[in-house]
Amino acid sequence: MSELAVKAQKLDASDELAPKRAEFVLDEVVYLDGNSLGALPAAVADRMGDVVRRQWGRLRIRSWDESGWWTAPERIGDRIAPLVGAVPGQIVVGDSTSVNVFKALVAAVRMARGTDAGRDEIVVDATTFPTDGYIAASAARMTGCTLRPVAPAEVPGALSGRTAAVLLNHVDYRTGRLHDLPGLTAAVHAAGAVAVWDLCHSAGALPVGLDEHGVDLAVGCTYKYLNGGPGSPAYLYVRRELQDRFDSPLPGWNSHAEPFGMRTDYEPAPGALRGRVGTPDILSMLALEAALEVWDGVSIDAVRAKSLALTDFFLECVTAYVPPGTVESLTPVAHDERGSQIALRCPDAGDVMKRLIAAGVVGDFRPPDVLRFGFTPLYVGFGDVERAARVLAEVVA
Repeated sequence: MSELAVKAQKLDASDELAPKRAEFVLDEVVYLDGNSLGALPAAVADRMGDVVRRQWGRLRIRSWDESGWWTAPERIGDRIAPLVGAVPGQIVVGDSTSVNVFKALVAAVRMARGTDAGRDEIVVDATTFPTDGYIAASAARMTGCTLRPVAPAEVPGALSGRTAAVLLNHVDYRTGRLHDLPGLTAAVHAAGAVAVWDLCHSAGALPVGLDEHGVDLAVGCTYKYLNGGPGSPAYLYVRRELQDRFDSPLPGWNSHAEPFGMRTDYEPAPGALRGRVGTPDILSMLALEAALEVWDGVSIDAVRAKSLALTDFFLECVTAYVPPGTVESLTPVAHDERGSQIALRCPDAGDVMKRLIAAGVVGDFRPPDVLRFGFTPLYVGFGDVERAARVLAEVVA
């Protein structure tokens, strides 16, 4: 047994989160793609059996009240809240990330113009996930704003009295770089603009501190580190102080102050509820609620500590096992600049990932030449990490 394999055993033996692994449906595969789709929490299947057979099958429409379907969006939002550093009453679950980005960005422009009608520019992360860029461009056209793509590090120097809203990613989906949420949010506020953050690649992997850092609006998906399942609903965070000013561009009957009043005039519901739109996706939403139970008793600080230890160890193993010059890490070494993934540039990366998967190590490939490995601390162990690096060395050799 190699020295690194022995080290992995010792690290696993002292890992306080190791017992959580038993709460997931896993096999012998090393699964390092939780930054795309989290593993299945074991409790979800039985819970969904009850939802389908009893709540839908027997109670039917009574379940909107008796099974709590109607209040699910805000109830589940309150379960997500501590994972992103928010107190209850500020997060509503529903719709997709794309829809929530649209709601948040248009509402942000409306808020900014409520105090300064001359603000006519949206700044967007130039390295953003494509959908965020598409939505930002559409929101700019609809609101009559100019869209300005800017690299996150250059945002402070790009802000001006024209800036209405700034849309940024907390973690770069390609490289795993963690951006400076506190510093950038402060810079946006100093310019009098509204800060919107996409938390898809950070929520559930590291502390976010939405309330602490005064973030205005935030969105995120739930199927990555939150393990909510394929297509599970996203969420929208609206800081409490801004909720009365949140003017959604998608006012639906579910966000009405009297949803069953069937009035022709729209009156938004109080609080974060005005972020709702139409009928909630109950089946996927309740699967998410069951999945979130794995977080009971888990400290997000402990998750972050293990995440950094896993990614450090992976880089150590790659350096030791993989022939020099074969791969190049694109992920920052500094802990305060690293999310919970490692991105390696590699020639023929697409073919390499196929061979890795065939050998029982699942990551993913991003064109043209990037291997991505996501480290979900709740179920990934140090033995997994050592094996993944060893198999990678065998494949590229």
